[in-house]
Amino acid sequence: MNNTTAPKTVRTLIAPDKFKGSLTAAEVANALAAGLRSAPDLSGGAGAVHCELLPLADGGDGSVDAAVASGFTRHTVTVTGPSGRPVQAGIAFDGVTAVVEVANTCGLALLPQGRLEPLDASSCGFGEAVLFALSLTPAKVVLALGGSSSTDGGMGMLGALGYRFLDAAGGELSGSGRDLAKIRSVRHSPLPELAGVELVAASDVRNPLTGPDGAAAVFGPQKGAGPWEAADLDSGLKNLIAMMEDSGVANARGFARHEGAGSAGGIGYACLLLGAKQVSGADYFLDLLDFDHRKDSCDVVITGEGSIDEQTLAGKLPAAVARRSAGRPIIAVAGRSLLPRERWSEMDLARIYALADYTDRDSSRDPGLSAALLREIGRDIATGFQ
Repeated sequence: MNNTTAPKTVRTLIAPDKFKGSLTAAEVANALAAGLRSAPDLSGGAGAVHCELLPLADGGDGSVDAAVASGFTRHTVTVTGPSGRPVQAGIAFDGVTAVVEVANTCGLALLPQGRLEPLDASSCGFGEAVLFALSLTPAKVVLALGGSSSTDGGMGMLGALGYRFLDAAGGELSGSGRDLAKIRSVRHSPLPELAGVELVAASDVRNPLTGPDGAAAVFGPQKGAGPWEAADLDSGLKNLIAMMEDSGVANARGFARHEGAGSAGGIGYACLLLGAKQVSGADYFLDLLDFDHRKDSCDVVITGEGSIDEQTLAGKLPAAVARRSAGRPIIAVAGRSLLPRERWSEMDLARIYALADYTDRDSSRDPGLSAALLREIGRDIATGFQ
C-alpha cells in the first residue's frame, strides 16, 4: 500500500472482531497497535502512526468485552451455567444501556471439559444475567445472541424471568431441550422489572424456530445433536409453541416463524415473546460503539477476524466495517484468509494480511503466537504507509 502522498502522521482506526479460540478483539487491536507504533523509521517523528483502538463484536461472544473496551462498566454476577454449575458472567452497563450476552452465560465454551450437552444444556443463566441487568434500572438491554450451547427455545431463560413450565403431573420443569416435550402447561405474568425497558436482540441469524431451517435442524448438530436428537428437539420446540399458544401468549405461533426466532437455540424466540426488537448484530454494535464518528477522524481503517472467507462477504462484521468506512483505505487482518485476491474488491479491501502466511504453525489455539504475529503484521502495515 505504498503511497507517497500519505500524511506525515497516518491516523489508523483499528476495529477488529475477536480471533475465536485465540485472542479477544481487544487483544487483537492492542497487538496490531504495538506493531504499528514500533515500526522502524516511523515511530516517534515525522511519519508516526497514530492508533485509535475500537475492539468490536457482532452480538456473539466478546460483545460485553467490546462494550467495556469502549467505555461501559463491567459488572460481574454468578449465574447458572449451561450444565447447571455456577459460572461467573459479565455484563456491561453505561448508566443507560446494559449489554448481556449468551456466550458468557450459557455458551459452548462454558461446558465442562468441552463436552457437548445437546439435550440438557439450558439458557437459564442468560435469563439470570438479564434479571441482574434489570436490577441496575437500565433504559435499554441489548441481548447478544451468539454462541449458545442449548436448544431449549429460551425455556431456561424465560424460567429465570418468571415463566413456569409444568409437566403432566403439575411438576415444574427446570428448562432444557430435553424438557421441551414434557411441557403441558405454561404460567406467566408480566415481570415488573421489564416495564418500560427497551429490549434489543442482536443477532445476524435469520432462521425460524422450527422446521428444516430451524434451530434444531441447522444448529443442533454444531451443539452435539445427532439426527434423532435434532428431530426430538424440533418436536419439543413445536410443543413449546403449542403450549405457549394454549396459555394465551399473544402471537406465539407467529413469532416462531419470524426470521431470527431460531437464533441461539431458540432464545431469539423467547426474546420476541418478551417484546424485544430484532436488529443486525454487526450494524447494531457498530452504532453502539460509535464507529461512524470514530472513523471520521482516521485515514485508514484496519479490521479483521479469525477467518476471512465467503461467510465474511455475506455480511459478517468486517464486511459491515468495510461498507461503513466511506471510501477510506481498508486493511483486513485474519488468522487465515480463504478469499482470493480477485475478490478483495468486493469488500473494497486494499490488502489482507493472514497469520497463516507468517508461520507454518497453527496459531488458532496459541494466543502468544497469534499476538506476536499480529505485532509483526502491524510493523509491515506501517512500513507500507511510507
